[in-house]
Amino acid sequence: MKIKYSIFLLVCMSIMGCDKENKPSRNVTLDEIAGNETVKTYMEAFEGRGDQSDDSKLTPPDQALLNFKVADDLALDLLLAEPQVHQPVELNFDHRGRLWVVQYNQYPYPEGVKVVDIDNHVRAVFDKVPPPPSEGTKGADKITIFEDTNGDGMFDKSTDAITGLNIATSVCLGRGKVWVLTPPYLVAYPDPDGDGIPNGKPEVHLSGFGLEDTHAVANSLRWGPDGWLYGAQGSTTHATINSKASKNIHFKGQAIWRYHPESQVFEIFAEGGGNTFHVEIDAKGRVYSGDNGNFRGFYYKQGGYYKKNWGKHGALTNPYALGFIQGMDLTGNGNRFTHGWVKYEGGSLPEAYNDKIIAMNPLLNFVRVTKFEEQGSTFSNIDEDKILETEDNWFRPVDIKAGPDGGVYLADWYDSRLSHIDPRDTWDKATGRIYRLRNKNRTNLEPFDLSTYSNDELVKLLTDKNKWFRQQALRIIGDLKDKSILPALKKMMTDGDPQSALEALWAINLTGGFNEEIAHMALDNSDPYIRLWGIRLLGDKQRNKIQPSVSKKLASLATSEEHLEVIGQLASTAKRLNGEDALPIISGLLQNQATAFDHENRLYTWWAVESHAVSSREDLLALFQDKRIWAQPMINEFVLARLIQRFALEGGRENYNSCVSLFELSPSKESKQILMTGLQE
Repeated sequence: MKIKYSIFLLVCMSIMGCDKENKPSRNVTLDEIAGNETVKTYMEAFEGRGDQSDDSKLTPPDQALLNFKVADDLALDLLLAEPQVHQPVELNFDHRGRLWVVQYNQYPYPEGVKVVDIDNHVRAVFDKVPPPPSEGTKGADKITIFEDTNGDGMFDKSTDAITGLNIATSVCLGRGKVWVLTPPYLVAYPDPDGDGIPNGKPEVHLSGFGLEDTHAVANSLRWGPDGWLYGAQGSTTHATINSKASKNIHFKGQAIWRYHPESQVFEIFAEGGGNTFHVEIDAKGRVYSGDNGNFRGFYYKQGGYYKKNWGKHGALTNPYALGFIQGMDLTGNGNRFTHGWVKYEGGSLPEAYNDKIIAMNPLLNFVRVTKFEEQGSTFSNIDEDKILETEDNWFRPVDIKAGPDGGVYLADWYDSRLSHIDPRDTWDKATGRIYRLRNKNRTNLEPFDLSTYSNDELVKLLTDKNKWFRQQALRIIGDLKDKSILPALKKMMTDGDPQSALEALWAINLTGGFNEEIAHMALDNSDPYIRLWGIRLLGDKQRNKIQPSVSKKLASLATSEEHLEVIGQLASTAKRLNGEDALPIISGLLQNQATAFDHENRLYTWWAVESHAVSSREDLLALFQDKRIWAQPMINEFVLARLIQRFALEGGRENYNSCVSLFELSPSKESKQILMTGLQE
């Protein structure tokens, strides 16, 4: 296969007029590449890999529905099919329960640009950057709203909200805008009346997402409980992001990122993963994505570095990370490519599905259930049954969402192929389907419009059993920022059950009420996830100095905290704080025995140390004057070798002097040997 692939690349380079440095000597059109008989011959060698086209024909929608095997306790509905919808790539629901579908008709190449190069990972180079939607050539992508007007649970009305988009992957509503990811841009259309129909031209909020591989571009917008917009980027694109507050943030390949609409700050939330084309956020605010390999996915923690294919995807943004985290361990058959899933917390399916992964596999045409099991500060995954499968090879579930009714909705690309391996645009542009998996005993929802709810009704909604309603309530509270709601939220945080109190903490922050008093309430709470989020929100103050009483409390928690996820967040937050506040936390974590034997927390603690190694050099080295530090397993087994490597790798007089200081401070022959071994490595 490698030989055939190399020959194919040489053929393409020859056709494209490339010189010996693999640079094109002239512009090349897709027709030139795709129309060449030799290229066709070699591309046929890649067929039959499970993600390529075959000789089968499409099955009419009603017949395709009958061909599914469905779990005994579930039912499957066909909600939409061609010609109502074509190439659906993403689903979302708005505050009225309307279904939004992004139709990716322009895939795989943007309109108005030419391919001038293809690299050895089949990444395209275009002759120019397409302009944003308000200025550029109109593409074939569109975003359509589907509505159930008679309450029967089916969608009988459609409205094209935005058309003419050019590679659009995602949409969500909030802050009086319709947010659309149309790489290389994140744009926001004004929508002050909240009806979903733009009231003017879009504003560019972010630019610089890569376009080299349009099955791996920026995707999957969603609101986090902290008021940031989260998204993903796939494996084979590079990005250099610019916003009004963030300039030239470069990263290669897969990542989870976030953007704060009010401050206009962009951040890499966590780096690495599979070919990341999905974002899931659970009831505790944890962030996940699936995997295009043999894991079920990754639990992304703030500031983490995760597994990548280094040769293909490039190095980490931090050359001194000196370690990375794998995906969640899996017990199962390892079926490849469950790239997206929901953690089911919808309150409608039978009890057996609660708090479990419901994952789609577009290559092998099924949906399966996988359960979580605690594994230190993270989780392992254990496969259970397939709950939906078919022998129809055109079934290609590419997005999955839990809806307001608690059903699980699937966007079916419905095509004989799902690949991106060759320049031939042979996708069937006329197909696409939307399904719903539901409880057999489901009852239809009454019509609703959450934007009309009073403050009291929104607060009550924070206790709903369906996570979807809680997340929508948080989004609307963040839109309104009505401080008159704060007394009710504080009462809920004090008197409510742990989940309701956590929702109240998030709502207080979204309303602008997170202050020193609330921080102490969170840090002193008996529920670990409220403590975790108190720590997280303090770190999101963008390296501002925090109040002395809060700083002292964080340092105390770092020494005494036993909950492993909270410990990890302490380390993540320490990376973000200034050195004066961070180093007491780091000192506590280095001496906390609960940190010492958890692999992920070891790495997060190291990354906290590394983040201050240069900016707070003297204060960090001063920690090592305390002989008790040198006795900690965490120091000897994990930190010392990495710290001396950190200084040596950057080089320069100050860093070499820091290496010497570590040797001078070292109290034993054993610790000096650890330092020497690290330096040699």
